[in-house]
Amino acid sequence: MEAINIKEKLSKFDKQWHPHRIATVDDNQIYLAKLCGDFIWHKHDDEDELFQVVKGTLHMKFRDKTVTVKPGEIIVVPKGVEHCPSTKDNEEVHVLLFEKQSTKHTGDIQSERTVPKYIEI
Repeated sequence: MEAINIKEKLSKFDKQWHPHRIATVDDNQIYLAKLCGDFIWHKHDDEDELFQVVKGTLHMKFRDKTVTVKPGEIIVVPKGVEHCPSTKDNEEVHVLLFEKQSTKHTGDIQSERTVPKYIEI
């Protein structure tokens, strides 16, 4: 067991919208991602997702509203809720995510941004 330095882990990759696993806790995976612009609308029918903003401002779009999430804040997206993570003004946002290992990156939606397997760093 050793401490995981989030800043050091974030320095190991540049690719946006490509999560990197940093830990596993029981049947949950914890990963880091760098986001910029709009992702794709998707949902996870059987899993919740927790986003913690490390750097920047995340705009989590839902069909009926957008929630702004700032550094040090979290948002939980309940299973079955369609959402679209987004950033504004070309800002790169760094997030720490918690979700079950069974969670597919973009739910049942397949796109050029879908990552089938996460790299562990």
